[in-house]
Amino acid sequence: METVAQHVLWFVPMLWAGMVLAISFLEAPLKFRAPGITTVLGLGIGRVVFAALERVQLVLAVLLLAAAAVLGPGAAVWAWLGFAVALLAVQVFVIRPPLARRSDRVLAGAELPRSHAHYWYIGAEVLKLVALFGLAIVAAA
Repeated sequence: METVAQHVLWFVPMLWAGMVLAISFLEAPLKFRAPGITTVLGLGIGRVVFAALERVQLVLAVLLLAAAAVLGPGAAVWAWLGFAVALLAVQVFVIRPPLARRSDRVLAGAELPRSHAHYWYIGAEVLKLVALFGLAIVAAA
């Protein structure tokens, strides 16, 4: 059981980071450049994709917390893991709700200026990537 937990602690952060990189930094901005994609269509796709990503991230966070509970790792593992989970919680409970309300308004036909909340979300994504890479490094040691 401990061997599985050890592998989970270094593999899952890399899987999670790869998902964040692929979706947040590749798919999200590129979909608006595709021919025929309107803002409304892009927002609709984004909502579905980010809701799925959010659910997967929550499962991965629980899996990592369970693996850490089994192993009882050092403070560095707990610090990086706690940082990643805290950032995810901020995104889910603090940043995403206003973005969801805003996208509801845009989907209903409102013309709104660009939201600064997107920058907060991107900043949290960058910090979460740092935390996930940090976790993988200290867990592999």
